[in-house]
Amino acid sequence: MSAAMNLGKVGVLFGGRSAEREVSLMSGTGVLKALRDKGIDAHAFDPGQRSLAELAAEKFDRVFIALHGRYGEDGSIQGALEQLGIPYTGPGVMASAIAMDKVMSKRVWLSHGLPTPRFVVLDAKAASPEELRAIPDQLGLPLMLKAPHEGSTIGIAKVNGHSEMQEGFELCARYDEAILAEEFISGRELTVPVLGTGRAARALPIVEIRAPQGNYDYEHKYFSDDTQYLCPAPLDAALTARIQDIAVKAFNALGCVGWARVDFMLRASDDEPFLLEINTSPGMTGHSLVPMSAKAAGMNYEDLCVEILRSARLDLTPSESWKPGLQS
Repeated sequence: MSAAMNLGKVGVLFGGRSAEREVSLMSGTGVLKALRDKGIDAHAFDPGQRSLAELAAEKFDRVFIALHGRYGEDGSIQGALEQLGIPYTGPGVMASAIAMDKVMSKRVWLSHGLPTPRFVVLDAKAASPEELRAIPDQLGLPLMLKAPHEGSTIGIAKVNGHSEMQEGFELCARYDEAILAEEFISGRELTVPVLGTGRAARALPIVEIRAPQGNYDYEHKYFSDDTQYLCPAPLDAALTARIQDIAVKAFNALGCVGWARVDFMLRASDDEPFLLEINTSPGMTGHSLVPMSAKAAGMNYEDLCVEILRSARLDLTPSESWKPGLQS
């Protein structure tokens, strides 16, 4: 109980205004209950329904971010919390913004020599029919089209032939101004939670996802019981260690802290892993993968929530030489 009291008054931010609001409500409800069950003075706060002025008035000592998608996972709420001086869970402003952008994430990973599928970026408003027809020749078929600033498989389309490019492009264009066209990696879908910061960051057990017909869509991700999850994933020790090492490197390359979940495809032809994306405020629902992985590592849901909460921090430290009203 004393440890719980040391964490002070805690806000659990969930709901929000993104396309993932429904999932965030489920995540936040679970986190709120878990923290209260551990004796923590935790309170719900929905930024989709309440203002930043109200957030400041609550005088939280720290907050657990259980928001998903835009405004919660893209650096927006992180910047507001920095201004308010409220420590928060997960990566800071810059890391959150980069991680939310699948294109920028891939560019950073490539600069660090980390593997990710080949890709082309298209302008959602200006891409010509000729550009669209050329993409399958560049990346091969099938290929993936993605809205690079969305999550939870929202704004994503698999293109199996040239004739499907336009329809897939139009679907993704509903959600974003840029479209990520990505090489399709045929193989096994894996995810690796990472906890900690810097050299202390550690990968949890790998989860393998086996969805019906390989279709791990929104329904199969959050609501269906048809998807199979294997944790720890049935991989040999050397390959497991390699994938976990890449996950931690990908996490650190983007400047992530606290926690995140790194998604991979493992190519069937040669067992080569490819980074797809990183989630800096992963789901914490009954179907979510971070709690599943933590359980395989011997950590229950409540203890996981407390460990994440303990990592709450401010990312931006003001310069000691800066003083209000003074100019350099």
